[in-house]
Amino acid sequence: MESTTINERIELLALQMKELLHPHVVDDVKLVQKGLMLYRQGLVKQLQIWNAQITAMVQDVTPCYVKLNFAFLASSECTCPNQGLCRHQMAVFFAAYARVGSVAEWVAEWREPMKEKNDVTNWGLQTAKDLIKANGVMKPDYRRWVESFEISFDTILNSKKYSSPFIIAELFNIYERRIRASAPVEQEWRLLYEMVGIIVSFKKLAVLTEDSGFAEDAVRRAYLSVFHNLIEDADDLVLKIGVQSLPFDFDEFILKLKDDVFELLTASTGLEQERVYLYRLLWTNLFKKKEWREQEILHINERMKTLKDWENPTPLMVAGIHISFLQQKDELALELIGKFDDEVITPYMLHWIDLLSQTKAWKRVGPLIELFSSKLKTYLDFLRTYHSCAAFTRSALKAIAPYISENGKAELYERALLATLPYSYTEYEFSLFERKQFEKWGDLQAFMGWSFYDLPRERVKVIEKEKPEVLLGMLHQSALNEINQKNRSSYKAAVRHLKKLRTLYKKIKRVDDWQYFLDNLMEKTKRLRAFHEECRRSKLIEE
Repeated sequence: MESTTINERIELLALQMKELLHPHVVDDVKLVQKGLMLYRQGLVKQLQIWNAQITAMVQDVTPCYVKLNFAFLASSECTCPNQGLCRHQMAVFFAAYARVGSVAEWVAEWREPMKEKNDVTNWGLQTAKDLIKANGVMKPDYRRWVESFEISFDTILNSKKYSSPFIIAELFNIYERRIRASAPVEQEWRLLYEMVGIIVSFKKLAVLTEDSGFAEDAVRRAYLSVFHNLIEDADDLVLKIGVQSLPFDFDEFILKLKDDVFELLTASTGLEQERVYLYRLLWTNLFKKKEWREQEILHINERMKTLKDWENPTPLMVAGIHISFLQQKDELALELIGKFDDEVITPYMLHWIDLLSQTKAWKRVGPLIELFSSKLKTYLDFLRTYHSCAAFTRSALKAIAPYISENGKAELYERALLATLPYSYTEYEFSLFERKQFEKWGDLQAFMGWSFYDLPRERVKVIEKEKPEVLLGMLHQSALNEINQKNRSSYKAAVRHLKKLRTLYKKIKRVDDWQYFLDNLMEKTKRLRAFHEECRRSKLIEE
């Protein structure tokens, strides 16, 4: 709420009031009338609008002090004895609303169901409120559903230009409550109604986002979660729809929904991965007929031919690859993947790896993972930021793990680990240690730049016992790095490393090698008197 303007907060409060109060409830009608009377009589005094609340004094029979909370209307206060929303709070709301709009218009809109403009009326459309009354007696109508969603969306979210994106999520919640209130009573139709609502809402919100001109980072922080919630809701719905018996005329609705889902691919230029994810979700789990998938490929190809120079072909091309996988045309899908730059197609490949792994289609997923592994390094170089690279590496390793485990492809897994270093360090270190590949384990520590005393003590003890020579190189490097610091404390640290080196050389019976190294080191550092003093003090060399 802090990032919205005062006017936007008042407008949002006005919407909350409309949601809370019902014109057909006698008590609500009286409450609005009494609050309106107090406001029109000019009895609202000392009105102040703050970031979090509105405060005022209402000169009723007894003066009442009011606080209206923007974020939590239910926590608003009034010094009068009434519980909940009272006439004084309504009067203060009207006084504040008068600064951004017409109180008379607000009351008129609240008293009567929204009457659409003449052109909408001529189309024979109905508002969401009209549909609530009609659902019980009218046959489900796909186009009427879509039109009601669009009208409600435009009324609540498209009616004004917002200076801040942070109000969008709250307005969308109000919109969602309104359309859910008009859902059909019958379970099977309600599920489809909600699915249609998700697709329409997603497209409308994507277009609003593009038209608003909000910065991508601001959208991500303010309401990207709304899109992700819609995708999660769609995921739940396809599972529920899949396990129920469907009405005979359900296919007619699915065909129309299929066309609307196709529009996700070109509805806007932003939110590319979210749009494609929702598209793939429905084609995987809902649109399963062979002829539908054949027709969709033709539809994609036709749309590709009409793309303008400024339109991004990626969503359509990814959709074509997805349908090819669903048709089990894997060679074609892999060929199409090869036409993309690594930084574009790599994140989309995770979905297909998961899809084939879930059905244990190991022969099909193998070539896909091979191709995916070859693209990892380029994609991580493209991402650059450590957080993004680490997150994608976790997703990538998780995706290929079932195939690796089931088919014993340790070499392929190691290639993926190497390609994703340093972000895969933890997984690679564990894998090498468990397989007792201690020399590679030592090389990994050197690659990461760890010093000997950075290493886990438990690991060092095991390696010191089973393969002590692995630690020699690291100790050599650590000691030299400390000597090069050229100060007393680093010389002391270097001596500790050297004494450990001496112990290991004796353990592996290479005392001559140790002596040769030490003699050379003392010669090279003969000008570093303080270092030689520390060596003598620790009895590393003789006085």
